[in-house]
Amino acid sequence: MELPQNSLVEYGARRVIITITAIFCALLEIVDTTIVNVALNDMRGNMGATLSEIGWVITAYAIGNVIIVPMTSWLAQQFGRRNYFAVSIIIFTVSSFLCGNASTMWELVLFRFIQGLGGGALLVTSQTIITESYPPEKRGMAQAIYGLGVIIGPTLGPPLGGYIVDNFSWPYIFYINIPIGVIATLLTLQFVRSPKYGEKKSASEIDWFGIIFLALGVGSLQFVLERGQEDDWFNDTTILLLTVTAVLAFFFFIWRELVYKNPIVELRVMKNGNLRVGTLLSFLLGFGLYGSTFIIPLYTQSTLGWTATQSGMLMIPAALTTAFMMPIIGKLLEKGVPQPYLIAFGMLLFFVYSFWGYKIITPDTGADAFFWMLIVRGVGMGMLFIPITALSLSTLKGQQIGQGAAFTGMMRQLGGSFGVALITTFIARRNESHRSDLVSKLDTNNPDVINRINSMANGFMSKGMDSKAALGTAYRAMDYNVGKQAVVMSYMEVFLYLGVLFLICIPLMLLVKSNKQKGKLDASAMH
Repeated sequence: MELPQNSLVEYGARRVIITITAIFCALLEIVDTTIVNVALNDMRGNMGATLSEIGWVITAYAIGNVIIVPMTSWLAQQFGRRNYFAVSIIIFTVSSFLCGNASTMWELVLFRFIQGLGGGALLVTSQTIITESYPPEKRGMAQAIYGLGVIIGPTLGPPLGGYIVDNFSWPYIFYINIPIGVIATLLTLQFVRSPKYGEKKSASEIDWFGIIFLALGVGSLQFVLERGQEDDWFNDTTILLLTVTAVLAFFFFIWRELVYKNPIVELRVMKNGNLRVGTLLSFLLGFGLYGSTFIIPLYTQSTLGWTATQSGMLMIPAALTTAFMMPIIGKLLEKGVPQPYLIAFGMLLFFVYSFWGYKIITPDTGADAFFWMLIVRGVGMGMLFIPITALSLSTLKGQQIGQGAAFTGMMRQLGGSFGVALITTFIARRNESHRSDLVSKLDTNNPDVINRINSMANGFMSKGMDSKAALGTAYRAMDYNVGKQAVVMSYMEVFLYLGVLFLICIPLMLLVKSNKQKGKLDASAMH
């Protein structure tokens, strides 16, 4: 038996404490996905690792994350939600300490994987705990509060990481998790309550094959997405082997879950039309959210020469705009504005942001040019996140809500991984293509090209170089300029195609039926 619907609703100071605890846990998890990006160079130097080895610090965390998310509903039933949540925080906190103290590269990778296993549970379970602590009529607002952590987290990571690396040393990006983790554990044990579940499954009833197939499938897929471009995709034996493993593992996983009486993941919940649409939209949201959070720092640092802290700070006004929008969207949902209309408008704003990016980026775009474009992104993200979550869960009841939340959480993570993998590959391929096009137009018999080279050579000679060295430097400078222009053209296309992707999804939103209950969510058994 489960508790009646309103029995987990909290009031007053108790609800405030539970909400703050859950948001901090969600933030801890998400900030840690991006905070290490700016510290990779320092880690590489300390560990004596290669560029491809240090990439594992990100990959291992993502694999641990994606494996555990679909299992959260089942694990919460097995051990009780409060216990499971508290243990996840402890695993995350202890592994953060171990990451900071790692002395070798592969120690760090192992501890990051364990940290990912602890962190994956924090996200979905935080959403469940916040939603259940509010009465049904305030659940649109509960989603808004949770959304703050999910949207702001990826943006906070780079500037916070940049500040810590510039002023302290890289282990402190892990150590800052420890005091928050200790406080969150104590507050969870004191204040968070669990629904009453049915009988626990005995060891013989546990879906061990389901767990193995799921871990193999999502682990292999995540590896392929994270490492594919660097390892030349299917020309690499490991990537090819893991792709085949992922396909077979997913096939057997789906078959197992549909025939086993106690499945680890309840796939039958996907019969719900709104959840199917919401799952696809969550994938698209992850693609846009993580994809755009990935390309802007990459462009500003690699092409414009900004520091990690500068490019991180650029994203903060957009994050604050999203934070400002969240409660407004929550109120609109409570007043009965249909979720598909809000999602369609959010997609339109994301298209405007992307098209704006396509128009303004050059080899020397100034910081001011990004401001309003990123504000539009902030508003658009606010209008996408809460309505998508509300739409996904709006026609589910009881335990199905926890299972639905796990699906949307996993798809958002996978969407982000697909986004980053596709964007990285696309930039590399288009960069080569644009470069060869530009070089083919540089005819050394063209008077304009000759004059440009000569004027650059004269400039270098005026600084004391001899004529031969000056001419060589001029050719290298021209080559650098061509390379830079090719990269910018590739980024322009990424912005354009990201925008078009969101634009073509707008008509589909008008075919979706919205929840008629004024944005209320029956989240009585989200796990």
